[in-house]
Amino acid sequence: MKILITGNMGYVGSELVKMLRKELAQAYLVGFDSGFFAHCLTTGGRVPEINLDCQHFGDIRSIPDSLLKGMDAVIHLAAISNDPIGNKFEQITKDINFTASINFARRAVELGVERFVFASSCSMYGYAGDDARKENDAINPLTAYARSKVATEQALESLCASSSAYMTSLRFSTACGMSDRLRLDLVLNDFVASAISTGSITVLSDGTPWRPLIDVKDMARAMLWALTRESEQIGRYVAVNVGSSVQNYQVRDLANAVASALPGTTVSVNTAAPPDKRSYRVDFSLYEKLAPDHQPQVMLEQSIKELVSGMKALGFNDKNFRSSGLMRLNTLEAHISEHRLNHELQWL
Repeated sequence: MKILITGNMGYVGSELVKMLRKELAQAYLVGFDSGFFAHCLTTGGRVPEINLDCQHFGDIRSIPDSLLKGMDAVIHLAAISNDPIGNKFEQITKDINFTASINFARRAVELGVERFVFASSCSMYGYAGDDARKENDAINPLTAYARSKVATEQALESLCASSSAYMTSLRFSTACGMSDRLRLDLVLNDFVASAISTGSITVLSDGTPWRPLIDVKDMARAMLWALTRESEQIGRYVAVNVGSSVQNYQVRDLANAVASALPGTTVSVNTAAPPDKRSYRVDFSLYEKLAPDHQPQVMLEQSIKELVSGMKALGFNDKNFRSSGLMRLNTLEAHISEHRLNHELQWL
């Protein structure tokens, strides 16, 4: 099998290529990435790209057709990756996450790609109260990032209906866990970094918002399933929530879990804060049914343990980490200020 992975040099992609090489040893793996975060390594070992057969650099807005010819499958990770970046670059988020993604998917189908795996997000449920959301429940995307995922899913479903390809939209829970390109602009990762560097965790909300979590290793496991799934049960297109029912947490519970893992850590919750509109529990029963052999294996305690050990091995002790390159928006802004990128997020 020949597999093209876009966005492979990010937080998720760096772990994905390792799992694909392990589980699909004979596959021909090709990476395609902008290189924005290529230097953001948080490993003392080999760079993850050593697991690829070939690495290409470029902009997903202008990926050449030659890279798609002969590919059996595509895993599409390339995207503006979070709400802070999406809020600052709203139009570019739409251009990359939606317009470029659909153009890319359409060309992939036209050039004979049989499987297209799209990294979507449970953030499209927005404010959902206490009821766990299923795939056919109402969505309420509150940010440019979430809206881009909704629009892309809808277009992919339509595209799939007129093609012979298998398409899978994986609505991932909030990512967490250690990676060879660690991000700290994720709730659990932020709490661990704060506990290690300051001995305290400050929850800016009132602590009640719900977040489903998934370790980055289990995200890779889900993409492996999507590459190999059968269609008899669900057809050629499916959008599925990816995570575990036992991993729906309120934010204050995450803070307390980190504090328990690092004794002496204090937790402060802003009980007077206005309600955080991003709050959603998610139902994962469909994923449990469809992918019984690819269920999440890394639970909260293990994710925390691996983050702590990984960051300590790096000698991490940066009290000002929110101003560092481990926050993806900071990296992009540094590229722009140092005249490497323009404001359209294109290399100069």
